[in-house]
Amino acid sequence: MKKIRTDFQSRLGKSRKKHYGLQQMEIFFQLNDLAVSKELLNSIMSYALKRDSWIKEEPSVIYHFHQAMRSFVRASYFIMLKEKKLKINAQLENISPLALGLLTEKEYQNPLLVFKKAFKEYSINEFDYFISGMVYFSMGIYDKLPERNMINPYIHLIKMLDAAYLIIERKGKT
Repeated sequence: MKKIRTDFQSRLGKSRKKHYGLQQMEIFFQLNDLAVSKELLNSIMSYALKRDSWIKEEPSVIYHFHQAMRSFVRASYFIMLKEKKLKINAQLENISPLALGLLTEKEYQNPLLVFKKAFKEYSINEFDYFISGMVYFSMGIYDKLPERNMINPYIHLIKMLDAAYLIIERKGKT
C-alpha cells in the first residue's frame, strides 16, 4: 500500500500569478480583522512572557491564528520580492498620528519599506520560530522564558499588519 503524505507547508512561489501575495493578504483580512489580529497577537505575546498564567482563548482559535500568521508572513515576503510591480505610494495628506499606528511617515507613504526592513533583519524561518514559540509559551505555565529577544519580531509583525492593511486599502481605491 502506498503512503500518501499531505504537505501542510505553504505553497509560496508555486503560483506564478502577478498578485499572488496581494490575494493572500486580502484573504487574510477577509478572515481576520486588523484590530482583532493585533489584539490577539498582543495577548499571545503578553501571556508568553508571563510565567504563571496561560491564555484564556480556545486552543483552536490560537492554532488558526498561528497558521494564518504563517501564511501572512509568506505573503508579505512574496510582496517584498515583487515590489517593482506594485505601485502603492501615496502622498501624505493631513494624517493624524493615530492613523499612522507604529508606522513612520515614510513607511506610511510606501508600506513596502516595512517588509524590506523586516525581512532584512529576520528570515521567514525566524518569524515562524517566533510565532511558534510565542504560541507555545502562551498556552501553558513554564519555568523558563524564551531564550531570545522576542520584542523586535513582535514589533515587525505589528507593523507588517498595518502596512499590509494600507496596501489592501490603497489597492481598493485605485
